[in-house]
Amino acid sequence: MVTVELKAIIESLLLVADGPVQPDRVALILEIELEQAKELLQELQEDYEGAQRGFSLQLVDGGFQFRTRPEYAEWIRRFRKSRPFRFSRAGLETLAIVAYRQPVTRAEIDYLRGVDSGGVIRTLLDKRLVRILGKKDIPGKPLIYGTSREFLELFGLRDLSCLPTLKEFNDLPPDMLADMEMSDAGQPPLEEDSSS
Repeated sequence: MVTVELKAIIESLLLVADGPVQPDRVALILEIELEQAKELLQELQEDYEGAQRGFSLQLVDGGFQFRTRPEYAEWIRRFRKSRPFRFSRAGLETLAIVAYRQPVTRAEIDYLRGVDSGGVIRTLLDKRLVRILGKKDIPGKPLIYGTSREFLELFGLRDLSCLPTLKEFNDLPPDMLADMEMSDAGQPPLEEDSSS
């Protein structure tokens, strides 16, 4: 098959996929070498980046996925008639602890936050941003938590190594941090579901 036809087939696969498509899966389906699949995906990524379209091909969670460009988020929200996804302060704190300290138990999260985090963890589990990894081999066998594939997709991360480091966060200009705090103060937090 010629490169143009292979690219068209890959585009079709990407459009019908439920999540990011791994290069090895593309190679298997198209019966081509893994390196050729990676090259074709990278060429497609460059094609879409240069085309100035409303979407791009991004590497997310080790696979490729079509994603809308962030600058068009407001238009997409209007079309879907949905509110932007916002985290409560407790939800964001808990998610950050899980992301940076995983695998982590609820007791460890509670200790770091200084308050009970059971309801917040349940909400994050319901939203599929956090998942149960197993049980820790200590007395009581507490559940251990980690981030999910949906977490990586929501934040557009290739993998956990793409999370900003504390040094990178501390290097942000003070006025940017103040702007973030002011915009956070003006936003009502999402209420945690107390019915479950």
